[in-house]
Amino acid sequence: MGFGRSDCRARLMSLQLSVAQASAMGPRSENQDALRVVTPSAELAASKGYLCALADGVSQCADGGLAARSSLQALALDYYATPQTWGVAQALERLLLAQNRWLQANGGGQPLLTTLSALVFRGRRFTLAHVGDCRVYRWLDGELQRISEDHVWEQPGMQHVLKRALGLDQHLVLDFLDGELRAGECFLLLSDGVWATLGEHSICAILREQTNLDMAVNTLVSAAHLAGSQDNASALLVRIDALGAATLGDALVQLQQWPLPPPLKPGQAFEGWKVESLVAQSRQSLLYRVRDAQQQPWLLKTLPRGHDNDTDAGQALLSEEWFLRRVAGRAFPDVHPASGRQHLYYVMREYPGLTLAELFKQQGPLPLAQWQSIAERLLRAVGLLHRRQILHRDIKPENLLLGDDGELRVLDFGLAYCPGLSEDPMNTLPGTPSFIAPEAFNGERPAPQQDLYSVGITLYYLLTGHYPYGEIEAFQRPRFHQPVSASRYRPDLPDWLPLSLERAVAAQPAQRYETAEEWLLVLEQADRRELSVRPRPLLEREPLRVWRTLALVSLLINLVLLYGLLHH
Repeated sequence: MGFGRSDCRARLMSLQLSVAQASAMGPRSENQDALRVVTPSAELAASKGYLCALADGVSQCADGGLAARSSLQALALDYYATPQTWGVAQALERLLLAQNRWLQANGGGQPLLTTLSALVFRGRRFTLAHVGDCRVYRWLDGELQRISEDHVWEQPGMQHVLKRALGLDQHLVLDFLDGELRAGECFLLLSDGVWATLGEHSICAILREQTNLDMAVNTLVSAAHLAGSQDNASALLVRIDALGAATLGDALVQLQQWPLPPPLKPGQAFEGWKVESLVAQSRQSLLYRVRDAQQQPWLLKTLPRGHDNDTDAGQALLSEEWFLRRVAGRAFPDVHPASGRQHLYYVMREYPGLTLAELFKQQGPLPLAQWQSIAERLLRAVGLLHRRQILHRDIKPENLLLGDDGELRVLDFGLAYCPGLSEDPMNTLPGTPSFIAPEAFNGERPAPQQDLYSVGITLYYLLTGHYPYGEIEAFQRPRFHQPVSASRYRPDLPDWLPLSLERAVAAQPAQRYETAEEWLLVLEQADRRELSVRPRPLLEREPLRVWRTLALVSLLINLVLLYGLLHH
């Protein structure tokens, strides 16, 4: 028999759990149950949560123990490698679908089957993924509540025959449950070797008598075998000692509790900030310059009056803050913790510098060397966003800041999108028309190639001052044919550069670069000597035109000489 306990403690405002587990083989020759508890680093725990899981291998299959152990091993390793921006249920479902395929392919002609129940605790919420006949209960104040369903046939004599399990069918159907945690409650995961023998009355009695977690799981497993269980017996008990800080999902759930700030005036003190000025105002947002206690400048972003009951706008604002927190780095603005706020807003650092739109207005098309540097940094930033499953959807010169410190920063995540987290209202077309990819006009779902198209239009414009398909007005239904080569406006470009841009802004997504990294490699491998600000000789750039001109000049000279001879 094996017993184990672990305490998951982290800094203030983090979720705190106590966990105990026990498993016993009983009269069987092998223990085909598997238990797994993952207590990651504080940073991972905040973004991905704590994972606790129980799997019960089906003994009538090729190797039930292998099916159970491999499923929990794959889940524990791969769950924490999924992007931070994936929802918990989304990540669990993708991984378990992949494991289902693996079990079906590796049974050697025999079924590899296991039941599985997995709980993720994150912030103030839990997520349950479940298939099979393990059971999951909540226990608080002497009351036991079952939160899982047994996936077995209901006909007499068939109650132990599974109708759903990992490895059973090509199309796995999982049960998911998401809920709010309560401080002091417990979650109990049991294999059928325990609950089917003891029944809920005896389980309640043991939990009431044994307040110590180790003693409780020990007693549950031992009592099951003393009561005649012929199966492996396993129990995992999790107590919620303290609730954590809210994640995005928690914040959206609690959204109604935060009112909008009142109209802020220069010189006013507001929740620890000193308001300096209103920087920008639109129908969608208000942006104030504020200073902290150390007189450092920050930007406070909130919603205008009239959005008090606009849940969608409030969710968009909180999502924007959450996305910025997930991509912390030099290419994005820092976000202030603002832990004491009582109103709906967020605060990001202000950086002195010029947007690329302002830079273009000052100096016109960028010199090639400067353009190359900006292009490479922009592609690295966009590649980072895409690896974290975030699509920006409004990349344009106005949203790119070249700071006085030399850093290029991507601004304004108000239209950012994360598959599985974000949802667009019907018939919306986010972005600025001239920078929106052709397929988006046709209603296709957001994809990384659409961001790369916007990057291509941005870089084309910064180089030429034109758009490859012409400027597109709002409500216009554009047509996309062949883009105008950038060399028409910039004869000084090396041959590879217009071709690179044409690929980036191709009307068909399949003809574009697949990733930012692929395009970045093209730029980095280009001969930098060709990016000299000195244009190449005309003979090298357009030899046909030069030779035609020389031939015409030669013909004119000959005609003049002939005319002179005839009239001498």
